[in-house]
Amino acid sequence: METNITMSEFYKKYQAEKLSIIDVREVYEFVSGHVPTAQNLPLSSLEAGYKQLSPQEKYYVICQSGARSSAACQFLSAQGLHVTNVAGGMNFWHGEVE
Repeated sequence: METNITMSEFYKKYQAEKLSIIDVREVYEFVSGHVPTAQNLPLSSLEAGYKQLSPQEKYYVICQSGARSSAACQFLSAQGLHVTNVAGGMNFWHGEVE
């Protein structure tokens, strides 16, 4: 089951606690600016790369607008991982970027 969080809710959580964040944009998008502490796992290689993720961890999944992260969440959830889609993605991120 896919769970969503608004960017404002996500940002509050991000400021208050250490979150495990997966950015599913392609590498060239990720290097142009991403949420600090985010791990890049592009949607195009998610099927092969998801095995490095821990089933005990809760992940927040982000992309540029929320569409790819929603697809990633559906896939990751089907693999038994705990994921939350960050609605609106980087288009709505107002914090600093790395």
